[in-house]
Amino acid sequence: MIEEGKPLFLQIAEKIEDSIIDGSLAEEAQAPSTNELAAFYRINPATAAKGVAMLTDKGVLYKRRGIGMFVADGAREVLLGERRALFADRYIDPLLAEARTLGLGAEDLAALLRQRAALATDSEGKTPA
Repeated sequence: MIEEGKPLFLQIAEKIEDSIIDGSLAEEAQAPSTNELAAFYRINPATAAKGVAMLTDKGVLYKRRGIGMFVADGAREVLLGERRALFADRYIDPLLAEARTLGLGAEDLAALLRQRAALATDSEGKTPA
């Protein structure tokens, strides 16, 4: 799980975000404590607390005094919105720039995406997302 070169607290926050997005950590469910995270990932509890605090600052987690941290209502949608925006920045914008360079329009790109999705379905035996 631990990646070299990326701050540990960010990795902890991303793991919690991933759990919220994939539904394994539901809204209003109790999130793992900083001590549980520290023990599981074998890191300093202060590092785990920094990752949790980041999610609290974002409004994804909230604290119930004396009980622990919980996933906020609407957290999944907030995180999906952030991930979609990041996806557009990382992949769609460069794709559009290269498409313009190649003289491809939106319909050309859509056709290429459909073609590649069909190939992925054929090779994996799955329906494209």
